[in-house]
Amino acid sequence: MHAINTLLSRPRRFASRRLVYLIFGLGLFAFAFFVLSPQEPVIAPADSPTGATPPKHESKHIVGEISDTLSKSILNPFREPAHAPSRQKQDTYKGTSWWADWKWLSVPFSSSVTFDEERALLPPLRERTPIYCYYDSTIKKPREEKDAESDLLRTWRRAWWAHGFRPVILSASEAISNPKYNELHRMDVDPDLKIDLMKWFAWESMGAGLLANYALVPMAPSDDPLLTFLRKGEYPSLTRWKGLDSGLLAGQDVEVNKVLRALLDSSSLTTAKSVIEIVGKEAFDIDKTPTSLAFYTPEAIKKGYSEVAGIFASSRAKGLSSLNKLINAHLHMVWQGRFPDGIEVLQPLPDHTTFMVEPALKLANSLGYCPENPIPYSCPPNVYRCKHCTAGSTSMKISTPSEYRNTSRVFSLGTVPHPWTVASLDNLEENIDVSWIVRKSSRDPWLEALTQKLLGSHVSGNLRVMRFKQAVADDHASTNALWVTAEREISMDLDWHFGFAIPHPEPKKTGEDAKEEKSKEKAIKDDSSRNAKREALAVKEASKPDLVPEEYVELVEEPVALTPEETKAKERSLLDEAKRIVNIPKLTRETKVRASLEAWNLADTEAWKFTRAYMARRLMERVEWEKEEAKYVGGAGSDKGRSAWSRWRDQKEQAS
Repeated sequence: MHAINTLLSRPRRFASRRLVYLIFGLGLFAFAFFVLSPQEPVIAPADSPTGATPPKHESKHIVGEISDTLSKSILNPFREPAHAPSRQKQDTYKGTSWWADWKWLSVPFSSSVTFDEERALLPPLRERTPIYCYYDSTIKKPREEKDAESDLLRTWRRAWWAHGFRPVILSASEAISNPKYNELHRMDVDPDLKIDLMKWFAWESMGAGLLANYALVPMAPSDDPLLTFLRKGEYPSLTRWKGLDSGLLAGQDVEVNKVLRALLDSSSLTTAKSVIEIVGKEAFDIDKTPTSLAFYTPEAIKKGYSEVAGIFASSRAKGLSSLNKLINAHLHMVWQGRFPDGIEVLQPLPDHTTFMVEPALKLANSLGYCPENPIPYSCPPNVYRCKHCTAGSTSMKISTPSEYRNTSRVFSLGTVPHPWTVASLDNLEENIDVSWIVRKSSRDPWLEALTQKLLGSHVSGNLRVMRFKQAVADDHASTNALWVTAEREISMDLDWHFGFAIPHPEPKKTGEDAKEEKSKEKAIKDDSSRNAKREALAVKEASKPDLVPEEYVELVEEPVALTPEETKAKERSLLDEAKRIVNIPKLTRETKVRASLEAWNLADTEAWKFTRAYMARRLMERVEWEKEEAKYVGGAGSDKGRSAWSRWRDQKEQAS
């Protein structure tokens, strides 16, 4: 019988209410600890050599301590809110984040400085020295002529941007904002001198610096002494260069102000046609003729490029378009001539990564392709002898080595894969889990294979990461190599990285295609005959008497050999699946395994994250600058071309 409470005349409870609450609390704690707490990924020992296999007692999944799990859990009632790590301006682009610091080469792994596994540690972004050119978009001209000038301005901007400068197009708006413009407006001067003065006024309004003609482009390596000097942005005196006239000027605003003040007070202002003619040579330091700059003056075009000069005589718009193609072809040819040993598309694990490096190989073919050139056997004005390149042919050797060479004789194209991509492709593995990672996968195989020749085999992953970062982001490293990630499309703004418009030739069908088709048909026939033989052999084996009882036979599942076509299809499928998993932003079962794989391949992961962040920052820098500069000069010289407002104004001018 149940005990009866004499006071209330009702059955006594089986357990007190406090005990029920205690049991409920313990159950909730157990649920939070074993279910909600994130699993600790498999961590590789920091001092273990690259590729070393851990002992068997470390193959079990490592679980964090209870105190650490409780302190980080959202169910911990005693946990105080923590501030997020400090951020920098413009440190994120399309889901990729970074932290810029001079310590980028002092530590191998970014998280030791950023305290964030997803934030890469990059070198500080170098400030680009501005270089100005003047273009008056208010002058009435035919629409075709303005469009051709806009294309030529884009070529000028692209060439200087690739060499580390920030090209800026000035217009009459900057000149009018100069207080000296009011004095000029009241004077009667020659039209040519007025145009030249407007250019100087606009230049002074920007604080001086570098002023160039938009027909002047750099055609030399980025480490050229003159280009290095110009990038510093320190010009102690007003300087111009022999043979360039006013094609390139350098100076400070104080000196420019003195020149303009003396010019406006000069008595020869009404008769001269240029600023240099009035102030004379005494106002400038004249340096020797530069060999790293190409200046396409009207005189140089008539003397060395008669075909283009003839087109100018018939139509200025067509002449500008032809000149633009000529300059772009010369920029491309000079770049090709810098690498006598050709282009190397790096493929450290060559067995099953053909599709992975296919975009880089396509880019290499485009870079080695000879561009369209109105005068195929011509050289730039600053180069007397050059390697000629016939349009439609390939002038560079393209190879796919497995190891990186630190040499300036080749241009290297590297495709950096995520550890998941490496594991799935190199092993043709579809099912990756923690057990497979620990038992069958090697550590940092991609980076070790890439630097094997450069560093040898007895080197830690830390040193390999440091050398890799230097190859990606060191001074002038981008001039000899380009690194991209395997899981994202190659950026379409590479024209600005190289400084010229990259041609995109259409693949031509040749006899090789026919041979490939025949080989495919032969492979299909071989597969069918092979399958028939397998079936006949299976029937023959089934008819034999069993020598051993079936219950004692151990079934061993052997891997099925894939045909070349089946292997290619599987490689492509695995690559697509790897791209999907690597780009998953949310926490899922796959991302937990991905985190374990990243922890198992710390060096490969750091190389991938560093490359991804470096690419994203480079693209963000140019996109933001392009967006800002497109607001001026009616969009002339921008990627999108002249703005709709400028074109509407052209129509109004033609109608009037």
